[in-house]
Amino acid sequence: MIRLHNLNPRPGAKHRVKRLGSGESSGHGKTSGKGHKGQKARSGGSIRLGFEGGQMPLIRRLPKRGFNNAAFKRRIAVINLDDLSDFNAGTVVNEEMLRKSNYIRGHFEGLKILGRGELKHGLTIEADGVSQSAREKIEKVGGTVTLRERKARSGMRVETEAQSEPNEVKPLKKPSAKKATKSKKVAATKKTKRKASTSK
Repeated sequence: MIRLHNLNPRPGAKHRVKRLGSGESSGHGKTSGKGHKGQKARSGGSIRLGFEGGQMPLIRRLPKRGFNNAAFKRRIAVINLDDLSDFNAGTVVNEEMLRKSNYIRGHFEGLKILGRGELKHGLTIEADGVSQSAREKIEKVGGTVTLRERKARSGMRVETEAQSEPNEVKPLKKPSAKKATKSKKVAATKKTKRKASTSK
């Protein structure tokens, strides 16, 4: 039977302290297990985990793999107004047209118009984004800017109109006439029972 007076720690949980500097014959005399000189032989001379004496540590030498936000970066093609001034008046300028005329090359997820330079005449521009200064300059010479709807990326969840609308609150159903009459009858019988009990 275990009692407070005979409680003992589990075997191996406690062991005696290694006694250092207690003579040559003990095996822990002289340098007390620290060797000769050097940083580790000094008092307080501990080295942090992973330190390799100034050499590039292993954790920094190994290649890094896994999640990286750079893979999800949106690259947008940028065109300034001074590039668009070469087109004739009334031209419809969009990403497809700019690719054919080699103003845009490479993989991009959209087109943005910036306001550097001046437009000579009005253009019809279709883009994914436009700066405030660029819009003012385009409309000043009689041009128009229409913004395209942003395309959903692959793997991203797109909310439909049905999902975005809040859930409709259904009105509570009124009790039928039959149920209402039943409940009135039950209440009347309960009242009569109470009166009878009190009279007794």
